[in-house]
Amino acid sequence: MLKNWIHRNVDEREYLDYHRKAVKEYQQHWEVIARELEWFSPWTKVVEETDKAHVFKWFVGGTTNISYLALDRHAKTWRRHKLAFIWEGEPVDEQGRPKEVRKFTYYDLWREVNRVAYAMRTKLGLKRGDRIAIYLPMIPELPIFMLAAARLGVIFTVIFSGFTAENIANRVNDLNASLIVTADGVYRRGKILRLKEIVDESLKFTPSVQRVVVVRRLGGELSLTQRDVTLDELLKGVPPNTYVDPERMESNEVLYVLYTSGTTGRPKGMIHDHGGYATLLHATMKWVFDARDDDVYFCTADIGWVTGHSYIVFGPLIEGLTSVMYEGTLDFPAPDRWWSIVERYGVTILYTSPTAVRTLMKFGDDLVKKHDLSTLRIIHSVGEPINPSAWRWLFEVVGGSRAPVGSTWWMTETGGIMISYLPGLMLVPMKPGSNGYPLPGIDVDVLDESGNPVKPGERGYLVIRNPWPGMPAAPTGVWGDHERYVKTYWSKYKDLFYAGDYAVKDSDGYIWVAGRADEVMKVSGHRIGTYELESVLVAHRAVSEAAVIGVPDEVKGEVPIAYVVLKTGNQPSEEMRKELVDWIRKNYGPIATPRALFFVNKLPKTRSGKIMRRLMRSVATNSPLGDTTTLEDASSVEEVRTAYEEFVKSIR
Repeated sequence: MLKNWIHRNVDEREYLDYHRKAVKEYQQHWEVIARELEWFSPWTKVVEETDKAHVFKWFVGGTTNISYLALDRHAKTWRRHKLAFIWEGEPVDEQGRPKEVRKFTYYDLWREVNRVAYAMRTKLGLKRGDRIAIYLPMIPELPIFMLAAARLGVIFTVIFSGFTAENIANRVNDLNASLIVTADGVYRRGKILRLKEIVDESLKFTPSVQRVVVVRRLGGELSLTQRDVTLDELLKGVPPNTYVDPERMESNEVLYVLYTSGTTGRPKGMIHDHGGYATLLHATMKWVFDARDDDVYFCTADIGWVTGHSYIVFGPLIEGLTSVMYEGTLDFPAPDRWWSIVERYGVTILYTSPTAVRTLMKFGDDLVKKHDLSTLRIIHSVGEPINPSAWRWLFEVVGGSRAPVGSTWWMTETGGIMISYLPGLMLVPMKPGSNGYPLPGIDVDVLDESGNPVKPGERGYLVIRNPWPGMPAAPTGVWGDHERYVKTYWSKYKDLFYAGDYAVKDSDGYIWVAGRADEVMKVSGHRIGTYELESVLVAHRAVSEAAVIGVPDEVKGEVPIAYVVLKTGNQPSEEMRKELVDWIRKNYGPIATPRALFFVNKLPKTRSGKIMRRLMRSVATNSPLGDTTTLEDASSVEEVRTAYEEFVKSIR
């Protein structure tokens, strides 16, 4: 039997030996971890492949419910009186102190989730297997609705509250959701964003939606139709001691669907389940974050993305942690807002992004040093590779050279962290910019185009060899599109999960993820598909064709650049350029605002008509063009080059 070393510090040699055993006997390894959780009934088989290729069921026959794991098992112990969430709103008073702070013990949260679940079932008629969409900002009602839906076995998708009506409609229609949960609005950098109005616009294109629940975040007048109901009204008459028995969910039943952008086509709905997903989160919270009962944990992500699902809501609650949840932006009303939060609540674990770190670095060290951050003991980053200077700033300035700093690698598709330093398991020499070792049971490799492992220090493609709990789940991996799941993740190499990232494995076995090999940008940690932005541009009355690429940015990681071919009768101008940029902001969201937008007569294409974004990116990064044998018209590349060079001259 493999040992469970979750609570044991080991040295590097022991770890590598254990990792080899855990990979070889991965089923036994994950079974040991899963047994630390509570199950309504045991499984009969650890893992099996379904009749859909590369879609696996974990802990087959076992029943559980992630809402129970996150709440009930704590509410019946001493943790019932422990704080689960400390929520801080964005608005501040004249002294810069938060105007609103809400605190929930595990018992408080358990009661609210039960009340909402009861109302969803009895007043809205929702039942196991139904589907809903949640379009809420970073307020406590967001995790409450997620946990209530999970309790009922209702499948949910969370939609980032910065998305536009079109983004909402695309996701709601793909899931065929019958309900949208939203808020009247949210505070963003001191301004108000009216979310209900955005939802109302999306409903013109979402025939499946029957009801809308509105959380009053701002107060004041609210325009409602017969379809709408406020949360206050929904909960009227529901006693505070209401209890809803959690559904006994088979381990592999769908918990949620989260949409992530792909290189082409509509966003992909990645499926995650109850049991396998919970097992992975439990392991990573112990190993990566060294979760302890006296910790105060602060993940700065938005719950609209997978980091918020896994490491604000489900992971920390499963471990019984106290978490800080912040509504607003990192620099409002001043760029030391995060540091004041760390000091105010004595945060011990900080999980943030390199993009945010680079943003805060430009304000200097003094804003950090004015706050007491001595409680910090572990810092991790997520979202994209962290450059060495940002790592050193985190380690030396923020962590005071006391707290280990890690760069975690994972994806929406993996469900949880795959590669990271592991302070809860072992301490090894930290290499600025490295992700560290793969986690126990995770068999990661770096391959060349032919599928052979590259030599240490050489760049290749990142793959995962063994299945793992938390991976895209039954029935189809990608919601409603198993063929797309296989084509995207399993077709490059036979029987290997292709992550779509470049990486390097050094001579010590450390993994250095170098960025994506596909056509997805990560802007401020948010995955944005080039296809989605191109579709927005082409929808404009004056645009015939468009191509979007991502280029490196010191602060945001990547920013989009757009190349546009206008329809006959429309002339390039500064007014047209501004109009198209505003069009993107309005119809996709401000996060996708391009650094530059160029007008060209033609785009580089293959003879089959595919846009060669690779060549356009090479021009923008001053890199070799590489193979151009399939290029239809060489003059198109020169036109792109001329447009970009003129832009560079204009900003010097």
